Amino acid sequence: MRNNKTAELVLTALFAAIIIIMAFTPLGYIPLVVINATIIHIPVILGSLFCGPKKGGFLGFIFGLTSFIKNTVMPTSLSAFVFSPVLAASMVGTSGIVKSAFICFVPRILVGILPYFVYIGVKKALSSRHKILWASVFNILIGVFLFLGARAFLLHVFDKKPLSDIALYAVSALVGWFVFIALEVYTVLKSGAVCAFVYAGVTGAMVNTILVMGGIFVLYKDAYAKALSVDAGAVLGIIGGVISFNGVIEAIVAAIIVAALGMVLNKLKPIQK
Repeated sequence: MRNNKTAELVLTALFAAIIIIMAFTPLGYIPLVVINATIIHIPVILGSLFCGPKKGGFLGFIFGLTSFIKNTVMPTSLSAFVFSPVLAASMVGTSGIVKSAFICFVPRILVGILPYFVYIGVKKALSSRHKILWASVFNILIGVFLFLGARAFLLHVFDKKPLSDIALYAVSALVGWFVFIALEVYTVLKSGAVCAFVYAGVTGAMVNTILVMGGIFVLYKDAYAKALSVDAGAVLGIIGGVISFNGVIEAIVAAIIVAALGMVLNKLKPIQK
């Protein structure tokens, strides 16, 4: 028991150090032709899985704290105030302190909590007597998610030279179908753990994107529009675009990295239920 607790503390410290390094260097981003996919949340997700939701929540707090410091000390965008209570207070008044603190910390803390329970739930379903049925359901959902991600990516890449609808849907469907078949073979014949890791990665990434962007729309719609010099009515479209493109791509990247690293780490330190 003591050895297990010590291992969790060491891992927590290691993940915290990785989060800090990623946050203040370009290492926290992966260039993907047209965007830089944020991967800072991945150590938080892995920390949630291997150290438990309490320590995962703490790692999420560290993630939020780095975002607060970076956007306060060295803001890189006009909308940095949504992550900085200090800047928000000077722009929108004292109410901005609570609003920005919520956006900066709450989504990131949940990134360190929810993936653990998703992993446990999926793993339990894939260990039941209905394993094949559950595996197919989960894999279909992942395939659909990949289809949507591939479609959003292609639409963005070929924005100025649009693909035909047939080519767009054919390539997107091929990506989703290939991933579905690969996961079916792996989860049915080998282990359902990879599917559980994939869902944990997707959950962590999408929780971060949806809650942050949703929080901006609910709490800062007018101020966000003013900062971007756009009409308030256009904010919903901008936020929807970020979620459907950046959010989906980052979730796919998180799913791949969390699954790859998770399978390796799980052999060294099995996840505690």
